[in-house]
Parts: sequence; structure tokens; C-alpha cells
Amino acid sequence: MPQLNGYLQIEFIDKEAIGYFYAPKEGGVPLDIKTAEEYVRKHEIINYDVDMFRLAVTSKKDVKMKLGMTKGIEFSESLSIETSPDKMQAIVTFYPGSVKGPKLNTQDILMSLDGAGIKYGIDQEAIAAYLKDRTFFTPVVLARGKEPRHGTDATIEYFFNTNISLKPKKNEDGTVDYHNLDTIAAVNEGDLLARLTPADKGENGYDVCGNTMPCRTVKVLRLEFGKNIRANEERTEIFSEVTGHASLTDGKVFVSNVYEVPADVDNSTGNIDYDGNVHVNGNVRGGFVIQAKGDVVIEGVVEDAMIKCDGQLIVKRGIHGMSKGSFYAGGNVVCQFIENAKVTAGGYVEAGSILHSEVNAAGDVIVSSRKGFINGGTIRAGGKVESQTIGSPMGAQTHIEVGILPEKKERYNQLKKKMLEAKQVVDQLAPIIDKYQAVLRTGQRLEPKHAVYLRDIMKKYQDAKAVLTDDEAEFRELHKMLTISTNSKVVVQKVVHPGVEIVISDVSYNVKKDISFVYFFKHEGEVTFRAL
Repeated sequence: MPQLNGYLQIEFIDKEAIGYFYAPKEGGVPLDIKTAEEYVRKHEIINYDVDMFRLAVTSKKDVKMKLGMTKGIEFSESLSIETSPDKMQAIVTFYPGSVKGPKLNTQDILMSLDGAGIKYGIDQEAIAAYLKDRTFFTPVVLARGKEPRHGTDATIEYFFNTNISLKPKKNEDGTVDYHNLDTIAAVNEGDLLARLTPADKGENGYDVCGNTMPCRTVKVLRLEFGKNIRANEERTEIFSEVTGHASLTDGKVFVSNVYEVPADVDNSTGNIDYDGNVHVNGNVRGGFVIQAKGDVVIEGVVEDAMIKCDGQLIVKRGIHGMSKGSFYAGGNVVCQFIENAKVTAGGYVEAGSILHSEVNAAGDVIVSSRKGFINGGTIRAGGKVESQTIGSPMGAQTHIEVGILPEKKERYNQLKKKMLEAKQVVDQLAPIIDKYQAVLRTGQRLEPKHAVYLRDIMKKYQDAKAVLTDDEAEFRELHKMLTISTNSKVVVQKVVHPGVEIVISDVSYNVKKDISFVYFFKHEGEVTFRAL
């Protein structure tokens, strides 16, 4: 690039100094008078017309001016070096030598920089650019320091709730919901639990004098975790090996597939919804809900709560359902007593006593204590029902039903009702449809309102027929199961009292008087009993 800024150069002719003043070009910067005066004075040129000199310096045209006689000693191109206040730049200004004087080369410039203590960041391209198009009286950056690159702290991102709050939520009506508290950070097998972004330590910087400019110290972290957790090869991600719940304690991640409730399920815990096993070390207070994919074990008493689990339900003290409690287990149910509650089990039910409750079991219902009794309510079992005593001397209405899975019996009753209703529709509409079709066969056309009515009743008729067709096979299969059941029985170890109805499959027996030490079974289409 050609010189744009104004500059001055000296030529000696027979010891007379001639000054060549070059005006700036294309927006370049004029030569500074003070700088020009220092330049000629440095080279012992002092006997010049100051006013004319200054006019030449500030002229907008190139000017040639005699500066007077001098020693006429040729001088070389020179440079001055300054560093920025932060020592991150070495700024070099080049001054022209006399017209016949020597010029600087790369080595000269590097030696000058070294002599000025410039050790780092020398810009070889900038030096080459200067030597190609020399620019005088113009500061040029020939060395740049390197700013330190400050790193970043290591971070850990957790993908489960680490800030579990027991603060209850307010409902829209202003009441406080103590039941649905966020107390469990549920995780599934294979879930990503946490990801570590390692610390970036950064890089030190250097000023042009070679002094180190240290980057800041960063925080280094690592993933800490317990059992049931695996890490990737780089140990930057951790995953759950089980379905359960995660927690963060003192910076360490834990996963368990058993959720421990240290005391009662109440306002302090809220409802529990967990994908593993739940162990309650206290009681379950009324109105609260436990849902679990595994077993539920309760050390104390359950009030009018709702419990639903895919595994076993074990209540070591018992259930006070208060006519509102509802309990479902995909497996067995074992408890000391069941009182005023609805209990459903995919396996068997074993209790010390059952009082005024609805109990449904796919397997047996066994009341096993020495004084065990079933008093009031409805007991349904796919297998047998066995108890010391059934009913009460006061004639409490007690319904015992065995011989088919309770849900199948309920489905049978639903289908029976549904098909009966559908048959009634068919029987009611068939004569009406026949009447209209007889009219149409004569070639007569129906009035619009009658045509619309006929379409409506035809749809109802067809829907009812579809119900009878679609459900008939299932109904017959369930009916067959009811009629052929032969292994189900009701065992009474002591006494069964009047007021007890015993149903085996599709037949029933009403107890009219006390009967002791017997078992009831189905024989030749009737319920009968024999001594134990």
C-alpha cells in the first residue's frame, strides 16, 4: 500500500540539505510540525527558515525546500518502539533515512524489537508488509500479546428433581392441598440422572515482553454416586440401573427401588406415587393415597386411605376403612384385620378378621386367626373362603361367593344386563320395523317424517342386534365357567350363623340356623354341606 500520510525525507547535495515534504493523500494524516522539527533536529539540521518549514509541513501539495548547509552525512532509516500501557502491543514508528541512506531489513527490525524487550507475539506478516510498502511517521503494531483465555467451572446438570419441596400447594378455592406434595423423584431403568460438563482450565496469556498473564482458577467437579447407578466410559454421564427414585445427598446421587417412609403417610409426606416398592414405617392416615408398581408394606394401621399396588399389600396392624377406604393389590393381601373397607387382590387375601367389608380375591380368602371371623359385607373368591366363624348371632347380612374370579363374575353380570336390555330393544322395535317394511313392499312412499323415524329406529335396532352378536360368545363362555365350577368351597372351622348367603358359581344357599364344623360345596346343581 502506498504511503498515504504526510512525511518528510532529506537529501544531501554537496552538503546542502534538501527537504522533500510529501502531502497526505486520499484522506491520510498530515505530518505533525513538532514531529518534523524533532526529525530534522535529530539529524543536526538547524539553520532553516522555521516559518517556511512549517508552511511546507502543512502544505496540501508536495513541497521541496532548501534547509541549509550541514555536515551532509547520510543517515539510515530508523524506528522508535513504544509499548501500550498494558504491554499488549508493541507500536513501532518508522522514520525515513536520507535519500541515499541505508534501509532497514527484517533482521534490523527484529534486533530492535529484541533490544526493546519485545519477546512475544511479533507479527512477521506486519513486518513483511512494511518492508514491501514502507510507511513513515505512521505507528504500526508489530507485536501483540495474547490475552489469557479464562476457562469455565465444571458444572453438573441433574435430570431429576433435586429440590424436593414439602411446601403444600394452594388450590384455586384458596384451600391448601396437603396430599399432592412433590416428595419423590421417580426414575426408570436406563434414565439419565446427571451429566458432568468438565472444567475448561483456560489458557495463560502473555504480554509482548513475554510476561505470563495467568487465567483464573476454575472449579473442578466429578460425579459422585452410589449403588444401582452406572457411568459412561468418560464418567461424564450416569444412568439408573433400576426403576425407583433418585436423591441427591451432599453432592452424591443415590437410587433406590424401595421408597422408605420413616413415619406416617400424612401431611408431612403427601400422597405417594412410586414405580417400585414402598415401605411405610408408621401408619397411613385417612384421605391419603399410595400407588406403587411393586409391593407396599405398612408397619402400622391404615385408615380410610386408597392404596393401589401391582405387587403384594401387607398391613401388619390392619385396615380401618371407615366405609371409604379402597385397596387393590395385583398380588396377595395380608393384614391383621379388615374393617369397613373394599379390598381387591389378584392373588389371595389372608386376614385375622373381616368386618363389614367388600373383599374380592382371584384366589382364596383365608381368615386364619384362632378367633377369626367374617361378619357382614360381601366376600368373593375365585378359590375357597375359609374362616373360624361366618356371620353373627345377631344375623348380620353376610354374602359369600366362590367359584369364579370376582372380576369375571362381575363381567358376567354386566353382560347379562347389557344383553337383556339389547334384547328388549330388539323385541320392541322388530314389530314396528316389520309394519313399515310391509308398507314399502306395496310400493307406497313414506312421508318425510316417517322416513326419518324409520331410519332412527333401524339404527337402534341394528345397534342392539350388534350387541347380542358381539357379546354372545363371551357371555356363553362365562356362563359355562359358572356352571361347571366344582372345586370351590366355603370352609367353616367353627360356626356359620343365620343371615349368611353362600353362592357357589350360579347357585346359592341361605343359612337358616347355626351350622358348625362344615364345608359347603356344589353338588348336582345345588349347594350342600358336609362335616369337616
